[in-house]
Order: sequence, then C-alpha cells, then structure tokens
Amino acid sequence: MTMKTKTSRRPLEGQVAVVAGATRGAGRGIARMLGEAGAVVYCTGRSARGGPPATGVYAGRTETIDETAEMVAAHGGIGIPVRVDHTVAEEVDALVARVRRERGHLDVLVNDISEGELHDWQPFWKVSLEKGFRALRQGVHSHIITSRAAAPLMIERRRGVIVEVGDGDTLDYRGTLFFDLVKVNVSRLAYAMAEELRPHGVTALAITPGFLRSEMMLDHFGVTEANWRDGAKKDPNFIASETPCFVGRAVAALAGDPRVIEKSGGLYSSWRLAREYGFTDLDGTQPDIGSRIDFDALYARSAKTPFRWVIAPRPQPAAPPRRRVSAGRGPRQRG
Repeated sequence: MTMKTKTSRRPLEGQVAVVAGATRGAGRGIARMLGEAGAVVYCTGRSARGGPPATGVYAGRTETIDETAEMVAAHGGIGIPVRVDHTVAEEVDALVARVRRERGHLDVLVNDISEGELHDWQPFWKVSLEKGFRALRQGVHSHIITSRAAAPLMIERRRGVIVEVGDGDTLDYRGTLFFDLVKVNVSRLAYAMAEELRPHGVTALAITPGFLRSEMMLDHFGVTEANWRDGAKKDPNFIASETPCFVGRAVAALAGDPRVIEKSGGLYSSWRLAREYGFTDLDGTQPDIGSRIDFDALYARSAKTPFRWVIAPRPQPAAPPRRRVSAGRGPRQRG
C-alpha cells in the first residue's frame, strides 16, 4: 500500500512531525513514511554530518539525521535535520521553539531515542550501574524531557499524537534489568501521559515494531536488504522480519486516523495495526512476527546472541497473574 491516492491528497499534508531519534532503525523508517504521507518532518538526533562520531552501541556507525531528512524528501515530504541531544532540556526547548517559529504547530511527536548501550546480559547484581543508569537517562529521561517540551504546542490546538516506540507488546520481563526498565517504562510513559493529555484532546500511545530489519540487524546477520532472507538460516524467525518502514506506516496510519484518541494510552504492535489499517511493508507483504512467536509467553534475550528472540515457557504463578496492558487495548480495557 502507498499512502498517496488518486482521489485525495496525502493524508498528512500540512502536518508537522518531530521524530526524535531519526538517525537509523525504526526512527528513520518512521520519518520516511511520515514524509511519504506528506508531512513536514524534523529529523533529530546526535549523529549529524560534521558532528562528533557515534558512541556506545552505535560506535563506528555512519548513519546521520541528514541522510534521513534526504530520504524524507525523496518520499515526497519535507525533511529537516536538527542536531539535538534529547537529554539536554535546553536543546530540546530550542528545537520546540524553532518548530513553533517556523511552522506554528506540531501534530506528531515520535520518541524513538535509544538507550544506546550494549547491555550486560547478566543478573542484576552483576550489571554495571554506570551503564545501566546511563541507559535510563538516554532511553527514558530523554523521552520525558522531549514530551514535556512538545506537549504544550499540541495542547494549544487540542490535537496531536505522541508516539512512544518500545520493544515488545507485553509487559513480560525482557531478560536483563536495565533493558527491561527502559522498554517497559517507555510503554508506561505513554499510558501515564495519556491520562493527563486526554482532557486536552491530545493522544499518547506506545508502539512496537516486530523483528526489525534495521541497519544494525542486517549487519549482524551478514546480509543486505537485497538478500535479507538468507538471515533466516541463522534464525528462522528472521523470515518474518520487517523493514523499519513497516512500523513507519503504522505511525503514519495512526497520525491520519481522526479517531486515534480512542487508542490513547494503549500499547500496539506494527503487525496488528497492519491488519487493522490495511497497510503493507515496502514489498507489499504484511510481516507478522506475532504469528510465529507467542508474545504472551515470557521471553528473554541470550547473552551470547543478544539480537535473537529466545522464548521460555511461562512459569505457573502461585497467585493470580499480575495485570498487564495487552497490545491493541486502550487504557480502559485492561486484562
């Protein structure tokens, strides 16, 4: 599916978006597809041409927000790269002030700022506190700082969507303490913000991609986008992987939905939203990792193969299971 039709303008024409963490991966795919739908997209992050090299888990990588902005333009949108450290409130405030000055409004904020750390896949009493707290600062605090600065620009017009990009559509444990705290807190943040934003007509929700065929994942499997299916020889689940543009089209569909506030506070997956809205990946397929993996089962990631989904049987609880928010359910429909 393409977002442009012969009978109507592109659904997000006239809309303004900020994609925080647009350098690579899901953030880049989301920025591209918001551009495909006609939006003006501010592509933000720390990796810019002429800037300092990437650090942490991204050390040695060469992707930049400038490249992402060019991709947005190639898809028919307007891409604007802005170098921002989203852990620095003053830089985020300056970004929002620029959006206000240049565009006058903000319709979509996507928080895809990664924690940027190679986690210690060990019991919590063995992990590095320095790395763990840095992951929380980069992967959670940055989202709060950015949403806090941007929300008033949406509240003024009583419309807008804040999208938190996480990892996984359940609240089960994610294999090591700080990785779990980062990803679960991102989903919880959407729920909490939704409670306060709903009276103002603004939506906040969380979304997860499936098995993301990002630049780093392609490198990990030693494949390219042209021969990516060969990666399934190492992990059969990779055959159900998706490009970053698949979750990008999910975000574009949500942003273009006039009833999106009904989803506010919920936790959603790219593959389930594809069935609901009818969009496809770039190759015309609808990847569905949920049909291959039971995400209601407890999952973890192995220390030796940190990118591979490893499923463990759900333990039998001695007491009634804890309440959780399931994918596709809003905040008032909790299981």
